[in-house]
Amino acid sequence: MTEAEKPVLLCTNDDGVKSTGLALLARVAEAFGDVWTVAPDREQSATSHALSLFRPLRLTRLGPRRYMVDGTPTDCVLLALKEILEARPRFVLSGVNHGPNMGEDVLYSGTVAAAMEATILGVPAIAFSFTGSDDGVLETYEETLGRIIASCLDRDSFPDETFFNVNLPDRPAGQVKGITVTALGRRVYHDSLRRIHDEEGTEYFKIGGGRSAWRGREDSDFRAVRAGFVSVTPLHLDLTNFELLNEVRSWRLGG
Repeated sequence: MTEAEKPVLLCTNDDGVKSTGLALLARVAEAFGDVWTVAPDREQSATSHALSLFRPLRLTRLGPRRYMVDGTPTDCVLLALKEILEARPRFVLSGVNHGPNMGEDVLYSGTVAAAMEATILGVPAIAFSFTGSDDGVLETYEETLGRIIASCLDRDSFPDETFFNVNLPDRPAGQVKGITVTALGRRVYHDSLRRIHDEEGTEYFKIGGGRSAWRGREDSDFRAVRAGFVSVTPLHLDLTNFELLNEVRSWRLGG
């Protein structure tokens, strides 16, 4: 493959431009094309699809094809595709996130939102997440990430309005049982909103922590990851519940 034939790949994330997962993803992507990195200047977890409206966005060049933005993952993708990159990328690769993005997580995740923004703008995308916390274990997934990226790049086309959400299990890659295609599971959170008092007795609230319980069909993402598989879930932009269209029309809402 000549330099002119090499595809352009954009890497981004929500953990910040200095994260281990982003460095790993960019390093893997280098084997397949000209990699550009445009990522937030700090952690932006759970920012979902937020855009930084009504304030200036600061862009810092860190090196050749490497930029930092003081905004959200969605900001990063929008700036990259509309302003920074010299050519349209073949794929946008988001992650590797430090922590899982399964079930309802995809509605809150900045990692997933970056892939979604790329898809909205017409560029195929993959969001990658690691369900563990050990960077040493994450580093073992270099070959696995490469196989997934290569498989997608080898295709002549990618499904419209669709992106992939990939979750890596919390075990070394050598112990993974395979890669499987999954559906989203469902997670119910308990006690995630906490009422706390500071040293002066002033009350405040904190979101996070607590317990969670999973449920879902046999091919759910959480079941696959628990069993030691890499989970690949195709996500679609259209949230319409088509099964209910005719029923809701019969309600004659407002009529």
